[in-house]
Amino acid sequence: MPSRRDVPTALGLALGAAADLALADPRRRHPVAGFGTAAAALERRVWRDARAAGAGYAAVLVAGAAGLGAAADRATRDRPGLRTLAVATATWAVLGGTSLGRAATAMAGALDAGDLPGARALLPALAGRDPSSLDAGELARATVESVAENTSDAAVAPLVWGALAGLPGLLGYRAVNTLDAMVGHRSARYARFGWAAARTDDAANWLPARLTAALTVACAPLAGGSAVGALRIWRRDGAAHPSPNAGRCEAAAAGALGLRLGGRNVYGSRVEDRPVLGDGRAPDSSDVARAVRLSRAVWLAAAALAGVARLARAR
Repeated sequence: MPSRRDVPTALGLALGAAADLALADPRRRHPVAGFGTAAAALERRVWRDARAAGAGYAAVLVAGAAGLGAAADRATRDRPGLRTLAVATATWAVLGGTSLGRAATAMAGALDAGDLPGARALLPALAGRDPSSLDAGELARATVESVAENTSDAAVAPLVWGALAGLPGLLGYRAVNTLDAMVGHRSARYARFGWAAARTDDAANWLPARLTAALTVACAPLAGGSAVGALRIWRRDGAAHPSPNAGRCEAAAAGALGLRLGGRNVYGSRVEDRPVLGDGRAPDSSDVARAVRLSRAVWLAAAALAGVARLARAR
């Protein structure tokens, strides 16, 4: 039988996922935004152009977030109702699946309306690439790629870590992923300082990314896609991407939806020519809605698996 702690944790994961589905992210005083503000303030004090400084910075912040989760875990150890509430609240706060879908849907609406300036203005909420010279097709590609990658980062990965480690896993993972978004990119300022944050994020997302790809295969028919295509392109093209994790998710989505992803991406002064993923046509605005449907099916399946796994982990 599951322990007294596992049942409330499993229930909290399910309730938190339901809250994200119904409400999306908290609109005011978002805890992740508060963490980002604190991280930015600390960075201003400790930044050095050195890996050691960045490693210490990341370690302090991730340990602080995970430690807060551990304290909440201890405080609710013998209080199942409070534990359920704490896990549900934390899960809701760290999940971003519904907000991701809404941002992508807004992009599809702008593209369908022919509002190219409006669509370009929406892209920074989805991807870090420079939107100023992107046409409608490139904006659609960027959106589909973002939905595929961030289904893992924003939804599946928090659920995996919640199932594995409860409250410390939920808060610790979100700290890792937030720091990667803040300092983990390849720029002159962060090439060394952000190295530890980026590598930690790679490690934390290794299993969730592959679970996301596997669930993309399983859920492809729910979005009118091909499970066979998803599996084939994942296996063939997933390792070609420069990211050890994003490529698996993007390749599986490309195969599921019959699309061709990859190509030239511009990030400010940096240009990346990424390999092509998939054999299909280039994405258009209609494919964004399909990607959102697939993403929702994948992360809801992950939520169900997280609850079951938490119940099954203790006997």
